[in-house]
Amino acid sequence: MPRPTVAQLTYGSCTVIFSTLAMLLLSQTSSGPGIAVIVVAAVALGVLVAMTVPTPKSSRTVVARSAASAAASRAQSVSVTVPVTVPAHAPVPAPVPAAVASAPEPVREPTAP
Repeated sequence: MPRPTVAQLTYGSCTVIFSTLAMLLLSQTSSGPGIAVIVVAAVALGVLVAMTVPTPKSSRTVVARSAASAAASRAQSVSVTVPVTVPAHAPVPAPVPAAVASAPEPVREPTAP
């Protein structure tokens, strides 16, 4: 079983504390069994919240990529100098009008699988 992340522990703990206080204040119970039921319900809610917090992607892909990049850097240890000539009449990009530059750009985020 994987260890819980810091975010899971934080969200779960805050949920248990705040839900316990809210239920105790709203129910105004003072009996032992009533408090026990509230505490058990708050802990169950905290576990539910902690388990539904999104977890980061697997670190196996990061390790594989870092190993591949290390192998590539060892393979490319030879440096080659290539002369580059730039023509004197290189085109200069035109400035962007202020109205276009300040226009809001739509945010495109990938959708969940």
